[in-house]
Amino acid sequence: MKINAVITAGGTSSRFGNKNKLLEKVYDKEIIKYTIDAFEASNVDEIIVCSHISIMDELKEIFKDYEKITFTEGGTTRQQSVYNGLQKSECDYVIIHDGARPMVTTDIINNCIEMVKDMKALTVATKTIDTIKEVENGKIIRTIDRSKLYNTQTPQAFEYKLIKKAHDKLKDQNFTDDAGMLEALGETVYILDGSYKNIKITTQFDIETAKIFLK
Repeated sequence: MKINAVITAGGTSSRFGNKNKLLEKVYDKEIIKYTIDAFEASNVDEIIVCSHISIMDELKEIFKDYEKITFTEGGTTRQQSVYNGLQKSECDYVIIHDGARPMVTTDIINNCIEMVKDMKALTVATKTIDTIKEVENGKIIRTIDRSKLYNTQTPQAFEYKLIKKAHDKLKDQNFTDDAGMLEALGETVYILDGSYKNIKITTQFDIETAKIFLK
């Protein structure tokens, strides 16, 4: 049984600033390195990094001594990057994760691996704790019952054949998460409780938050 990880690293970090956020250092260690280290220590067999071409050489240098890593070029969208990764290496199960979520833990990754063998499709998520309003033209339309709401994170784990089929069918569209692709095809996706620390680095402010969690 082969279990792969696909790590998205194909973005341009347009909302972050002049530097690619994945190469930003926290305590002398790159954001992407925190992410990859968690997967390197997990039970995955191969880590496929879907990298933006502009940082490919630098990533290869950073991870030159890592045994599990394979690189492929990312696409112009997240969906295309993941698809490139899925085509790079066939496996039994695949875990898809945002490279910009450095607070992911090896325990969460291994829990995904164990659960996906039974469930075939799952996403890590946290219960929504804020009150959510639906707004139209600056006016509140209604308050949504938050008891049924979750904030989706990554990792997301799938039977390889199932998610590859979804990507094949929906390759001309632009989904922002892979679980949503299966939902669009009527497939069942399960929830694995995640961590509120497992944030995605998007802006410089998120780096300050990461410093607290990674200290």
